[in-house]
Amino acid sequence: MTETQLNKAAEKFKNLLQLQAERNEKIKQTKEFTDYTALDKIVIGICTGDGIGPVITKQSAKVLMNILKDDVEKGKIEFKYIEGLTIENRVAALKAIPDDVLEELKSCDVILKGPTTTPQQGDGLPNIESANVAMRKELDLFANVRPVKVKEEGIDWTFFRENTEGAYAVGSMGINVDDELAIDFVVTTTEGTERIARLAYEFAKNNKKERVSIVTKANVIKTTDGKFLNLCKDIGKEYPDILTDEWYIDIMTAKLIDKKRRTDFKVFILPNLYGDIITDEAAEFQGGVGTAGSANIGKRYAMFEAIHGSAPRMVTEGRDKYADPCSMLRASAMLLSHIGYIKESEILEEALDICMFKEKKLAITGRDTGCTCEQFGEYVTETLEKLLE
Repeated sequence: MTETQLNKAAEKFKNLLQLQAERNEKIKQTKEFTDYTALDKIVIGICTGDGIGPVITKQSAKVLMNILKDDVEKGKIEFKYIEGLTIENRVAALKAIPDDVLEELKSCDVILKGPTTTPQQGDGLPNIESANVAMRKELDLFANVRPVKVKEEGIDWTFFRENTEGAYAVGSMGINVDDELAIDFVVTTTEGTERIARLAYEFAKNNKKERVSIVTKANVIKTTDGKFLNLCKDIGKEYPDILTDEWYIDIMTAKLIDKKRRTDFKVFILPNLYGDIITDEAAEFQGGVGTAGSANIGKRYAMFEAIHGSAPRMVTEGRDKYADPCSMLRASAMLLSHIGYIKESEILEEALDICMFKEKKLAITGRDTGCTCEQFGEYVTETLEKLLE
């Protein structure tokens, strides 16, 4: 390794530190959450994404429009379609989110977002940051909230994954120091950690959840994970009626499949990378990642999405019309709840439980052995209308 290579790496790291210091100051400026009940009109962005995104997002949007049609007619709700977040547009602009698309996103209050394709090493595409990661940073969507419920097994989990820091914050900004040494970085700030912890504990208090579990690898990743753990524990002291415990990520992945222990867990707080991994594992208990939605919550904006990817192989093989819309429909129910339509959210959840588990008149297989995405969407709509009568 030459002195020039070392100096070049050090300069890049210095610039990275400066950017993160500026971000840290910026995130401390917004103090209050948006009160959606106080808005004259709520603008819901429908961002279709790419791959199977447009197919599954279209069905979810139709269901949402059906539920909210009265308030759309009254001018209280407006739907805005945003179709520019495709891999083709992003590659052409060499940006994770093209400027015109970002402007459209910022004109909305909440966003229902379809999956987007992220370039990876060796696929021939430019090194463009994940659109999800970029959106979370641009809109400061610091909390990724993923519920998993399986009533018959006593599972009622809600995961609060920190969304803007950790290993993903600068995941595309690592350094290839030379041909033999590559280094990436992990970011943890006081503000970033305290706000996700407080949101989780407030949720636990308001929903009568008696336990919050903090998940890290602080015994090995001592600086950043250690800071995350200690700050979460400090926030936990403000909620003496809630039991706080701490777990390492490796043993927690085991305990989720331990039938004797897993029903003890209620609310989890995790750094970014661990939260991404373990929520995919947790989703398998309720039918897989195709059945799970997630919320990305900030103080000004909120974005709701499936937890799976864009499945470009399904598009290549001509199977995109058979994609499962249940993840986006679950996300739609979370969106309704977030903007104050609690009853409507509960009815949509009930309709999904009927269609996915109880009646199961139609089956989604991802192939022509099952129904299409549109057919399943119509099934959910018909079930909803019966419940709303």
